[in-house]
Amino acid sequence: MIDRIRTLMIKELLAVLRDKKSRFILIIPPLVQLFVFSFAATQEARNLSLAILNQDRGQAALRLAVDFAAAPTFSRVVYLRRPAEIAAVIENQEAIAALWIPGDFSADLRAGRGAQASFILDGRKTNTAQIVQGYANRIMRAYLADINADGMAGRVSLEPRNWFNPNLDFKWFTVPSLVCILTTLIGLLVTGLSVAREREMGTFEQLLVSPLHPLEILIGKALPALLVAILEGTLIVLAAVWVLGVPLNGSLMLLYAGMAVFLAAIIGVGLFISSLSMTQQQAVLGAFLFMVPAVILSGFASPIENMPDWLQTVTYGNPLRYFMTIVRGVFLKDIPASLVWEQTWPMAIIALCTLSAATWLFKRRME
Repeated sequence: MIDRIRTLMIKELLAVLRDKKSRFILIIPPLVQLFVFSFAATQEARNLSLAILNQDRGQAALRLAVDFAAAPTFSRVVYLRRPAEIAAVIENQEAIAALWIPGDFSADLRAGRGAQASFILDGRKTNTAQIVQGYANRIMRAYLADINADGMAGRVSLEPRNWFNPNLDFKWFTVPSLVCILTTLIGLLVTGLSVAREREMGTFEQLLVSPLHPLEILIGKALPALLVAILEGTLIVLAAVWVLGVPLNGSLMLLYAGMAVFLAAIIGVGLFISSLSMTQQQAVLGAFLFMVPAVILSGFASPIENMPDWLQTVTYGNPLRYFMTIVRGVFLKDIPASLVWEQTWPMAIIALCTLSAATWLFKRRME
């Protein structure tokens, strides 16, 4: 059995790599898209969450906290009690920003000294953080106008700090997301075309009369796709780090572990589409029919929390949602294995479902 699967794997790899057009499609377009989308993609900021830590019970501090909480930009406000809670609320993406008002804020303002408050932003969502910082500055200007009108003279400065992306470089957000999207595209195309290509070239009947079991054929087509997609993902990661200058702060082992489980789920989808298609054109259309909703529902185009509740529920069945979180976490901060596991086990369940569905359909079509 192992020899038969190995032979089929070699055949699949040669079919992909011997064709100049296939080699071109696998290498050049993903790199072009990586560079184009790194500079062209944008995001919208709305319906956001804010964390507030107010350590000063003075009137000036309470008014500042109320002004931020009442801003239409923030639909949800999380009130904190200790400074240590700020790290958790930002890292777990429970809030896009945290307003920290120190205990001497009101006293400094009454004494005419410069009062300071900190505004901590999640730099992983670069464009959103930039927009929120602009909103915060606008709220501060209105706040200063109000307190000066009330006869409370003083200077207030808001000190912004961007976690995980200090300079708010948009490429630091976009490029890790493109690692996910382009790896998905390659995995879908390689597997989506495999069975359809056999049917279109008339070699599918040869597989039917071969001693290969349907499960062996499926494994022989899935493993080369997994290998090609991982190599393509490696190429994109290298380009992101060495060419575009995006830092890779986390563990490569955790990144590849998540990538392997994610690709298993995507390969299941690709094999299902390929088994359903009679021509390669149908397979490509089927791949893009899955690809577009998967990208939109992954949190790349817009934050998942901005979507309707019923659509947020749908995203739980999208493996790209979980892999996007893993890749951003590994690139921009050194997330531990426990957090990677929280995003990996749902992908493993999705992979089990997609591979089982692909196996069932493939056997049925062979019969």
